[in-house]
Amino acid sequence: MKPADCVLFSGAAQGAEAVFGEAAEGRGIEEVNFTFEGHSDARRRGIRVLTQSELTQGDVSLAYVSKLMNRRYRDTPLFKKVLQSIWHQVNAGQEIYVVGKIQEDDTVKGGTGWGAEFAKLCNKPLFVFDQERSGWFGWTGGAWTETTPTISHPHFTGTGTRFIEDNGREAVEALFDRSF
Repeated sequence: MKPADCVLFSGAAQGAEAVFGEAAEGRGIEEVNFTFEGHSDARRRGIRVLTQSELTQGDVSLAYVSKLMNRRYRDTPLFKKVLQSIWHQVNAGQEIYVVGKIQEDDTVKGGTGWGAEFAKLCNKPLFVFDQERSGWFGWTGGAWTETTPTISHPHFTGTGTRFIEDNGREAVEALFDRSF
């Protein structure tokens, strides 16, 4: 694949999304960063401000997400918009790459976890770099298996924790180096 033929879909937030964006920009890969009015964006390249109508397309019941994720989320307008924008990121990409932490129940920690669960529901290839275990894991449909992923589709999503660590940064750079 040529970088010029590829598009990274992300959210422009600080942490993992900013690192994915920096890696894409450094290789000449186009970015589409879904955001919304009032969101604090760490990146400006490829910003795509979602309209209220577009946000509504990604609407999901917090009760459903809480049950799916085995935890409770605060019902705030900001958090709801974050979940809606994550829906757009995952919906647009054909492969999903996440930096975060896989929990014992096979979900991913935080709001990022909704993106991973949505990718599972859509049967999209899903890869998570678990910062605590310092390794990449791929979802097989029933379990996580350790892997060394390579981006193989020109439309891919990069998202994850706001609290990226050095090993997370290095994992994203190595992913792009292997792929491009």
